[in-house]
Amino acid sequence: MSTPDVDGMLAEQLLRLTRRLHRIQKQQLEPIGITPAQARLLRALTLYDTPPRMTDLATRLEVVPRAVTTLVDSLEASGWVRRAPDPTNRRVIRIELTDTGRATLRALRGARRSAAEDVLAPLTAEQREVLGGLLSTLVDGAAERPC
Repeated sequence: MSTPDVDGMLAEQLLRLTRRLHRIQKQQLEPIGITPAQARLLRALTLYDTPPRMTDLATRLEVVPRAVTTLVDSLEASGWVRRAPDPTNRRVIRIELTDTGRATLRALRGARRSAAEDVLAPLTAEQREVLGGLLSTLVDGAAERPC
């Protein structure tokens, strides 16, 4: 079992790494002209078989629906998404990726890969594999615990 000092040090290191990842991500996204929150919403759209409703996106992103509305407004203004009426219920609006949005997603994947390479550069392939397993354990363990 870990001592409080070791746990505290690990927590601090994780926070520092998170901040570093955010800084690198922001630098990588800047040339694309997109914010991390907008990029996250675009990536979320790819997880659905059919275009989702804004409430579906809010649930998946774990944010209030108003936050999704603001993000969709800005993404729509940039031409990356469009609001489309549901074919079976005209009161429902669905959010669709545009061709420009798909091209932006390809650029985002490249930026994400570049950011990951930058952060992971000091690690060997074996260390990366170990880190991946540890992070999966932490992420999966967090999902099982009630808030």
